[in-house]
Amino acid sequence: MSKTPTARAAGEALTQRQIVTVMVGLMLGMFLASLDQTIVSTSIYTIANDLDGLSLQAWATTAYLITSTVSTPLYGKLSDIFGRRPLYLTAIAIFLVGSLYAGSVNSMTELAFARGVQGLGAGGLLALALTIIGDIVSLKDRAKYQGYFMSVFGISSVLGPVVGGAFAGSANILGFDGWRWVFFINLPIGLAALAVVFLFLHLPAKHVKQKIDYWGAAAITLAIVPLLLVAEQGRNWGWTSLNSFLCYGLGVAGIVWFLLAEKHAGDYALIPLRLFRNVTFGLSSLLNFIIGIGMFGAIAMLPLYLQLVKGLTPTEAGLMMITFTVGILTGSITAGRTISASGTYRIFPIMGTGILTAAALVMGLSLHVDTGLWVPGVIAVFFGMGLGFCMQPLTLAMQTSVPPRDMGVGTSSAAFFRSMGGAVGTAVFISLLFSLAASRIADSMKSAMTDPAYLAVLQDPAVAADPANAKLYEFFQNGASNESLNDTSWLHTANSVLTRPITEGFAYSIDVVMFTAAALTGIAFLISFALPNKKLTDQNAAKEPVAAH
Repeated sequence: MSKTPTARAAGEALTQRQIVTVMVGLMLGMFLASLDQTIVSTSIYTIANDLDGLSLQAWATTAYLITSTVSTPLYGKLSDIFGRRPLYLTAIAIFLVGSLYAGSVNSMTELAFARGVQGLGAGGLLALALTIIGDIVSLKDRAKYQGYFMSVFGISSVLGPVVGGAFAGSANILGFDGWRWVFFINLPIGLAALAVVFLFLHLPAKHVKQKIDYWGAAAITLAIVPLLLVAEQGRNWGWTSLNSFLCYGLGVAGIVWFLLAEKHAGDYALIPLRLFRNVTFGLSSLLNFIIGIGMFGAIAMLPLYLQLVKGLTPTEAGLMMITFTVGILTGSITAGRTISASGTYRIFPIMGTGILTAAALVMGLSLHVDTGLWVPGVIAVFFGMGLGFCMQPLTLAMQTSVPPRDMGVGTSSAAFFRSMGGAVGTAVFISLLFSLAASRIADSMKSAMTDPAYLAVLQDPAVAADPANAKLYEFFQNGASNESLNDTSWLHTANSVLTRPITEGFAYSIDVVMFTAAALTGIAFLISFALPNKKLTDQNAAKEPVAAH
């Protein structure tokens, strides 16, 4: 009789087939967590209207972002103490409970709470999948496998808006509102991941006697929550409002407290400060943060360009982003296979940040009102490739730069800094876009009013009487401002001659944002040259193979 996974003898390593089976479960978990970072973006207005809570819609996104970011380093540290398997199973279970609750809510307040619960589980799914692969496979194979994981992360991040838009556009699916399936779809996939990991992932029992850094956890929460809140809500509050300054102050206090707490905690710290003495770990953390800003900035800007300037629907814009996933797939798999064969990684962050900088510059120079759709489609391929070249090698570099006992911390730190960068990038770039757009559109409209041809269309009684132009004339009366740009659903059904100054204003603003992104990734390009030029070494190589129980 063949051995079952639970009856395997201690000391017996996982077979190739079992590793692949476990990988499927882990990739399903990562797919869910990264999908839910973006799936709500195209469905939130439908959800908010249905739940009569449009003014509260931002909190549904913010809650998920906060809890997933804060919990990421916690999962990494706790898994180093108690083992990966129980923490990963707990993360899936929490995520499933949050998804079921989110699909059943009756108010936006409930949805924000449910999204917070989802985020608590997602932090573990993102942090622990790559850590577990680091435990069960050698460095030689790890680079290849983690390349697939990075591809899954990129694909699901881009597919999120497409899937969300499709569900939100359906009035009813199997007796439930279409938008509720944005959350219910997680249940069958999550249960499959839970079953696979429970049945096939068997690692040695781990119970390291070590203090838990509760003060560090409290401090990092105090640091991150206010800063993410102001990043998400600052545009509505005003960057110099009392609420914003309160968040700035609390965030700075939290950072100082966190550094003092980690110094006092020493080796049992949530993110031990000694790890940053390692040049590879410190530089990779910084690069992950900057690249996170660029990645989510581009993921936010490209769909906005396609919708606001080119008039595509959310679903069409999401489908156009498939070229982005082609680039991520190509970059991640190429980097993974090359590193597996050679052990050298430094060239990929250098190439990746260089490609990102060039792609952002080309976007800034070419994304105009009359630009053909093939242009952003091609640029997105290179942007994705640049990210693929960066994410996978930097995660490997952070894993191998820390002692084996800190594998969980090393891997979760990569996800943590990238997630923080993504939160900052998305919030700041979107705020910058609409602030610039309001000013630019006002100037463009003022200039258009001196054009006799424009005035002739504006004063045409037939144009004024067309119901499709009602919101446009309302916009003219109120003037361009952050508030008047909150709803642009009428933009591409109104008269195209009259809306030209508005679309040109958005195109100009997106160009400026991409130039800003290019400046940031250019800094990352220069920093990447400081990475040590050495081969990655597997610190577990001399140890016994991972045993399964």
